[in-house]
Amino acid sequence: MKVCVIGLGTVGTPTIKYFHEKGFQALGYDIAKKSIEGIETYTNWKLVPEPEIYVITVSSENVESICKMISEKDKNCFVSIESTVPVGTCRTIYQSYDLRNLVHCPHRYWREEPMAHGVKQQRVIGAVNKHSLKKGFEFYGALDIPVHVCQTIEIAEMCKVAENAYRFVQIAFAEELRRICEDETIPFEEVRTACNTKWNIQIPEARHGIYGSCLPKDMGYMNNMVKSAPLIEGAIMADEIYKNFIKTSKKSRH
Repeated sequence: MKVCVIGLGTVGTPTIKYFHEKGFQALGYDIAKKSIEGIETYTNWKLVPEPEIYVITVSSENVESICKMISEKDKNCFVSIESTVPVGTCRTIYQSYDLRNLVHCPHRYWREEPMAHGVKQQRVIGAVNKHSLKKGFEFYGALDIPVHVCQTIEIAEMCKVAENAYRFVQIAFAEELRRICEDETIPFEEVRTACNTKWNIQIPEARHGIYGSCLPKDMGYMNNMVKSAPLIEGAIMADEIYKNFIKTSKKSRH
């Protein structure tokens, strides 16, 4: 079976390698030239051979334009959006471009620990219809990737955004706790270690602030869903205060 992975970045590259290892005829498309041993990759969309399956791993803002490109080639192919998207995106794409076999199976890939948290780990999946869900379940089953089935595609979208927003809040709490500890000249790491001896407590590290392309973006998606989200807004503010605290601390040491 031929599978095209669109977007060969941090997530797309290990994804296409995994598909290849599992015996699929994998090919890739990216706007930048990528060389992956044993796998055909393309930068010219017109030259991409039509596969039965497309897996989308591009940045969130490019998902809709990619789906439009796919629909112009083949509306009946199977499409899995693994990129994180705002809630409602997949349904809008389905209605706008008539992609008849569409699922959302957001990745949970963590590049810092690709062996423990790589391509093959449990995920959620949602679909625009029952037929799509059946195809998605069979596809990920053939890849030995366990999936938790969501009743709607919106639940799968919300799940991914909520996961990252929850992580953001956890880290922001750790950052604020560190500031409080340092104000009181109490060693934060010793407090954190002591707290984490309790069975239901796991305070993360407080490093240099929350950066990257995932957590801040998804926190923004969550915040934009309602008129007022005081916990979300507070966590964003706490992180900004902490970043300034880190900058000030560095300056005072020099």
